[in-house]
Amino acid sequence: MPAYEYQKGHIAPSSRATHPAYPLFAIRPVAHAVALALCSFALYAVAPQQALAQTGNAQTASERQTYNIPAGPLATALRSLASTANVALSFTAEQTNGKTSNAVRGQFTPQGAFTVLLSNTGLQAVQLDSGGYVLRTVTVPSADAVLPAVTVRDAGATESATGPVRGYVASRSATGTKTDTAIIETPQSISIVTSDFIEATGAIRLKDALAYTPGINVSPWGSDSRFDWTIIRGFDAQTPGYYLDGMQLRNNNGWAIWQTENYGTERIEVLRGPSSVLYGQTGPGGMINVVSKRPTAEPIRELQVQLGDNSRRQVAGDFSGALDEQGKVLYRVTGLVRDAKLEGSGLPNDRAYIAPSLTWRPNSDTSLTVLSHYLRIRDGSSYGSFPQVGTLLPNPNGQFNPKTYVGEPGFDHFKQDQWMLGYLLEHKLNDTWTLRQNARYGVIDVDYRQVYNESDFALVNPGVPSDPANFRLLKRFPFGSKENAKLFAIDNQAQAKVKLGDWQHTFLFGIDYQSSRNYQRTYNSGTVSPIDGYAPVYTNDVVPGDPWFDAQTKLTQTGFYLQDQIKWGNWAATLGGRYDSAAAKVGSYIDGSNTSVSEHKFTSRAGLVYLHPSGFAPYFSYSESFSPTATIDPVTNSPLKPETGRQYEVGARYQPVGSKNRYSAAVFELRRQNYITYTPDYLPKQTGEILVRGLELEAAFQPIQHMNIVTAYTYTPKAVVTASSTPSEIGKQMQAVSRDQLSVWSDYRFTSGIKVGLGARYTGSNYGYQESAAAKLPAYTILDGLVAYDFQRWSLALNMRNLSNKTFISNCSAGSCRYGELRKIIATATYRW
Repeated sequence: MPAYEYQKGHIAPSSRATHPAYPLFAIRPVAHAVALALCSFALYAVAPQQALAQTGNAQTASERQTYNIPAGPLATALRSLASTANVALSFTAEQTNGKTSNAVRGQFTPQGAFTVLLSNTGLQAVQLDSGGYVLRTVTVPSADAVLPAVTVRDAGATESATGPVRGYVASRSATGTKTDTAIIETPQSISIVTSDFIEATGAIRLKDALAYTPGINVSPWGSDSRFDWTIIRGFDAQTPGYYLDGMQLRNNNGWAIWQTENYGTERIEVLRGPSSVLYGQTGPGGMINVVSKRPTAEPIRELQVQLGDNSRRQVAGDFSGALDEQGKVLYRVTGLVRDAKLEGSGLPNDRAYIAPSLTWRPNSDTSLTVLSHYLRIRDGSSYGSFPQVGTLLPNPNGQFNPKTYVGEPGFDHFKQDQWMLGYLLEHKLNDTWTLRQNARYGVIDVDYRQVYNESDFALVNPGVPSDPANFRLLKRFPFGSKENAKLFAIDNQAQAKVKLGDWQHTFLFGIDYQSSRNYQRTYNSGTVSPIDGYAPVYTNDVVPGDPWFDAQTKLTQTGFYLQDQIKWGNWAATLGGRYDSAAAKVGSYIDGSNTSVSEHKFTSRAGLVYLHPSGFAPYFSYSESFSPTATIDPVTNSPLKPETGRQYEVGARYQPVGSKNRYSAAVFELRRQNYITYTPDYLPKQTGEILVRGLELEAAFQPIQHMNIVTAYTYTPKAVVTASSTPSEIGKQMQAVSRDQLSVWSDYRFTSGIKVGLGARYTGSNYGYQESAAAKLPAYTILDGLVAYDFQRWSLALNMRNLSNKTFISNCSAGSCRYGELRKIIATATYRW
C-alpha cells in the first residue's frame, strides 16, 4: 500500500512505496536525472516525521487564507490545498482512489479547508505535532458516544444581492425591488447571469452574456462591434439606456452610448417588463442592470492572457483585498488591455479598461464603496449591411460574403472615451431603519464616422436591366457624429422594516434625480464613389455633407417613489407607486431654435406571490412604464404626452428544497401605448399601440454531479401594431420578433479537471423590421463550445462561439439585410494565487 507525502509542490514516496501513483506530470521518468530526483525524494520517506517537520514556514493552525479549489479528483484537490496552505500532507492511494472532493472557496484555516474539502468522503485530515497533516478514515462512534458539534462556514457562501455567486444560479437580487430580496419572492420575471456563466460561455460583450436568457434577442441588427443592441419582449432595451449598479446609463438616441465591460462585471440582471416605479423613464420591454465587481475581504489575485482569431491579444488582471489589518478598508482594481483587428476590414478593435474601487467599513452599520472606471475604445466599426438581393434574395453574381468590407478604411472609425466616478453609501440606524445614497457622475466623448452603402445598386447597363453588372456596384454615403455627454445621477433611499402583528413590512421611500447634458453634431450626407460588393476597391474620396443635427440637449428627471414589501404566512406582496417630473431642453445651433418640454407622470406596480413549503411559488403582477417625448403637436403647439407601457404577468417559480436548481415560467400581455406615428401628411399623432403576448420558460439545474444545464424558451405568438396613424402598419410587427426562440447550454467537469461545454441557440423565422423584408428570414441555430482544464492555480479555456461558422441573416429593413456574427475562437489562460 504505497503512501505519499505532498509537501511544497512535490510528491515523495514513503519507505513502502515502489513507484509514485500521482506524478505531477503524466510522463514516465526515464532519464537518469529524473531517477536521481526520485532517489533524493526518497530520503524524505525514510523518516517521514522529519520530512513533515521541515515545513518551518507552513501556515499556522489559526491563520486564515483564501482558497479557490474546484471540485474534482480527491488526490488532485488535496495536493492543491496543501500547496496553497504550504503544509505537508501524507495519504495513501487506496484512501483517495475513485473519490471526488468538494469545492473550497473562501477564507479558512488549513483545518477548516480540509474539513470542507473532505466532507462526505469518510476521511479527515489530522494535524501532527510537527505541523503536517495525515489523512485518516473517520471513526464511527458508538451509539453511546457524544461528540461536540462542529460547524464549518464558507466565507463566500452567504450570497447577497450584489455580491459574487458561485456557479450559474443566483438566489437574491436587488434589481426588482431595490432591496436585498430573494428572487423567488419577486413578483416579476427576472434573470441573473453570473460571472461564472459569463466566463464559461466565453461571453466577451454584454449581449453575448445574455444569449441564453429568455425574452431577449441579442442580435437584432447583426454583427456590430460598436454597441450591445438588444430587444426585450419585442422592444428596444438600449433606449433610454442600460443600468450600472442600479443607476441609469442614459443615452440621447444618438451614438454616445455608455458601455460596460464583462471582465469588470459581477453579474448581469434582466428585469422583464415595465419598471418605472423604481427607475423612472424606462422602456416597456424591461431593463438590464450590470452589477460591478466590488472590493472583497478575501484576497483576489488573478492574471489572465487571451489569444484569439483576428489577431486578438488581451491581458487582464483582477486584484482585491484588505488594506488594513482590521479589514475596514478594502480595495479592488480590475483592468484589461486588448489589441485586435476587425474581421474583413482589418481595422482596429482595441480596448483599454481600468476600474479601481474602494470600500470603507468603519463599523458594522456603515459602508461606503467608491466605484470608478475608465474605458477607451478604438474601433474601426464592423456595422454594415448589404442589399437583400444577394443576401435574402438571389443575385446573379451569387451571395455577398459576410466578411466583405464595403466601407472606407481611411475614413471609418469609432472612438469612444468614457469615465465614471460614484459611490454607494449605506448606514443602518437601528434594527428598523437603513439609509442609502447612491450617486455617480460620468463623461463620455464619441467620434464616429463611417461610409454606409444604400439598399439599391448603381445602374451600370440601363439597356439590359438583367445584366449581372447591375447587381454588383453599391451606392454609398458618408455618416458621422461627434458627441459629448455628461451625466449625473443620485438615488436617496430610506428603508424601514416593521412588524405589525403577523405582517412583516419592508418599506422603501426614495427620491432620485438625474441630469444629463448632451452635445451632438451628426450628418448622413455627402459624396463617395460606389464600390463593387464582390471585389471592393477603396477610393478614399469621401466628402462629408452638412449636419442635419447640431444641438445641445439637457434632460432632467426627479422622482418620488414608495414601495411596501409585505410578508404574512406563506404570502408575499409588493406594492409601489411613483411620481416623476421630467424636462428636456433642445437648443439648435443650425437655426437657433430652442424647444422645451416638461412632463409629469404617476406609475404604479403590484404583485403577489404564494410561497409553498415545497419550493413552488406562483405569482401575479401588474407594472407600468413611461417615457417622455420631445415631439411638439403642430396643431396645439404643445408637447405630446409621454409614451406608456403596462403589463400583466402570471408566472411560477420552483426551487426544490435543499437544491440550487431553479425553474420558472411566465405568461404576459404587454402594451406600449401613446407612441408617436405619422399621418400620410407627416403630422405626428399619438395614436400608436403595440401589443405583445408571450410565454417564457427558464431552467438551471444539475441532473447529475458535475453537470450543469441552463435552458430558456421564448414563445411570442403576437407582437403587432394594433393602432397607428399609418394604416399600413396595423397588424404588422414593429421589431423583428420570432415566434420561437430556444437556447440550451450544458457543461460537464470530469474528475481529471477537464471541463467540456456545448450550447445551442435557435432563433425562428420572421419578416424583419416592420415586416419590410421581401421574403421570410430563415430560422437559424448557432452552436457554442468550451474545452477547459483546471489544475492547481491555473485555468485554461478554449471558447468557440458560432462553432460551425454558420452564415445567417439576423435582420432586414428597408431593402437591406445584416449578417450575424461569424465564428469567434478565444483561448484564455488564467492564473490565480
